[in-house]
Amino acid sequence: MAYSLSLLDKSPIPEGEAAAAALQRTVTLAQTAERLGYARFWVAEHHGFRGLASSAPEVLLAFLAARTRSIRLGSGGVLLPHYSPYKVAEVFNLLATLAPGRIDLGIGRAPGGLPASTRALRTLHASGRPRPFADLLADLDAFLGGGAPAGEAAEARALPLPPAAPERFLLGGGPDSARLAGALGWSFVFAGQHNGDEKTIEDSFAAYAAAGGKAPPILAVTALAAPTPEEAHAVTEGLKMVRVTLEDGQSVNLGTEEQAAEFARQAGAASYRTEIRRPQILAGTAEQVRAEFERLQARFGVSEFVIDTPAAGPAKRLASVLLLAGEAPALAA
Repeated sequence: MAYSLSLLDKSPIPEGEAAAAALQRTVTLAQTAERLGYARFWVAEHHGFRGLASSAPEVLLAFLAARTRSIRLGSGGVLLPHYSPYKVAEVFNLLATLAPGRIDLGIGRAPGGLPASTRALRTLHASGRPRPFADLLADLDAFLGGGAPAGEAAEARALPLPPAAPERFLLGGGPDSARLAGALGWSFVFAGQHNGDEKTIEDSFAAYAAAGGKAPPILAVTALAAPTPEEAHAVTEGLKMVRVTLEDGQSVNLGTEEQAAEFARQAGAASYRTEIRRPQILAGTAEQVRAEFERLQARFGVSEFVIDTPAAGPAKRLASVLLLAGEAPALAA
């Protein structure tokens, strides 16, 4: 295999289940991924969605680090516009001190929640002018390196300094994010689970390389394997996403039309439109999904895929993780 596989988990909460059970399943999945040889296990950050339990990846990562031994653990990703770069650096330096050589810091720029959650997260700096994301990321990079940005924070240090710094990743869906990652020397992860357009992937990876990106880029995808193509199709055919576009042009992808309506209400939009889309999912037998990985690897030169499993139910998700790692179909079932 010319590539490695990693997992991204959002701690989904099936209807009628408690968040505690969903989070315990995330722990079990991380332990399973470690046993099966997955390279990394990342957890997401979402706010205000009742169906997702992972709102604070840094807390969940500490819990996972205490219950695993060797797999790399990371955020996919911390949504930096909500936070102080200094505090993010402190948190991940502490995690990297607790679990040396095992911590990844993945950064994103999306709100990751409904407008009311975003306002609550940013209440302390909502009245000021938002700082450009590139400036926030540069400050974070300086703090993680043991230094500090110029200005008022020039004497601040994000302690403790770990024996091995967190590995740094910028998550994005286009050339702008790719260029920023390359310029700062961060690894770049293309969010193909949100935008699988192959021309955009190609342009983004080219921009990353042109900006000085040295680490091989990573491609995130949504993938589900089942014992037969028919079973994979049955699991994924009913899945959908809803793209809501507000009157000011702002667009986000959500899971249901009810979430879209609530997003528009909280944003104070007088009008909005929705578009039902089928998510881009690599689905089939393990052999078929791996063949698609090989095709993408050959085209884009990626050395690693981060797999985001669709909300297909706990048993189907676990079976997919087992099958893609090469476990026997009987065990996956």
